[in-house]
Amino acid sequence: MIKKTKKFTIAIDGSSASGKTTGSKIISKEFKFKLLSSGKLYRYLAFQILKNKKKYNQKYIRTQSKKINFEKLKNKKLDNPEITKLASIIATKKYIRNELKKFQTNFINKNKKVIIEGRDIASKIMPNADLKIFFKCSLKEKAKRRLKEYKKLNKKIKLDEVEKSLKLRDFSDKNRKESPLIFVKGAVLVDTSNLTINQMRVKLVKLVKKELLRKYGSI
Repeated sequence: MIKKTKKFTIAIDGSSASGKTTGSKIISKEFKFKLLSSGKLYRYLAFQILKNKKKYNQKYIRTQSKKINFEKLKNKKLDNPEITKLASIIATKKYIRNELKKFQTNFINKNKKVIIEGRDIASKIMPNADLKIFFKCSLKEKAKRRLKEYKKLNKKIKLDEVEKSLKLRDFSDKNRKESPLIFVKGAVLVDTSNLTINQMRVKLVKLVKKELLRKYGSI
C-alpha cells in the first residue's frame, strides 16, 4: 500500500448507471482512497431546492454549497428520481458547477489518496490525475441496474420508462454546453456491460496496481 505521504489521484467519469460509482467504491475500499461522488453534490443542491421550494439563483446556491459536508451527502433521499431529474438540470448551469468545483478542489487538496467520480472529473476537475478511467455500459443493462435501485426505494416505475430517462440523460450529459461528458485522451476505457461485480473488481485492482507501480515503483 502506498505511503500516506504520497499523492495519488484517480479521476473517474461515465454516464448514469455505467458502474462508475460501484467501481469507485471498489478501488476506495481496496486501496484505502478517499472517495467523493460529485453527483451527490448536485443531488444535495437539488434536494435543498425542492425541500425549501427555492429558485436556484447564485446567492442561494452559494449559501447552500458552503453547507455541504460528507454526512449530508449520505442522505438516502438524495437518490429520489425527482431529485435526480432536477440535479441533471442544475448541472448544466455554469455558476453552479463553479461553486461545486470549490468543494471538489478543497477535497483534492486536503487528501493524499483521492478518487472523484462524475462526468467532468478528468476534463475539468482533475485534468492532471494520475489515473483516468472512463466507464461505459449498454443502455439496456444500465436500465436494469437503475430499476433495481428504484425498487429498493419502493419507487414504482417500468423498465422502458427507466431506459427512456437514461437515454435522455445521456444525451444531455454529452451535449450540454458546460462540462459535457467526454472521453479524454489518456483515459482507460472500462466497459461493464457484461462484467460481474467481482470481474470488475479484478480488472480495476489490476489497473490501479499497475499505475501505482509505474509512479512509485512499489505499492
